[in-house]
Amino acid sequence: MEPLFDRNAPKKPTNLSLNSDLLNKCRALDINLSATLEQVLAEKLAKSGSEKWAEENKNAIRAYNKFVEQNGCFGDEFREF
Repeated sequence: MEPLFDRNAPKKPTNLSLNSDLLNKCRALDINLSATLEQVLAEKLAKSGSEKWAEENKNAIRAYNKFVEQNGCFGDEFREF
């Protein structure tokens, strides 16, 4: 599986605008803003990729589910549980 992004790419300074109260509370808790933002963005990227994949493959998924509904799952006759 291809990685979502290059984790070894160099860091790049970025300017952001944040809610000042949120920022102050995070700083008071010593929350690493850069690491937290990277983590959340990676999660969003993964979710977006999953949603895109599901949309691109919805017809095949629908067809497979219909096949299983009509014929059962491949190998059911060999299942021992």
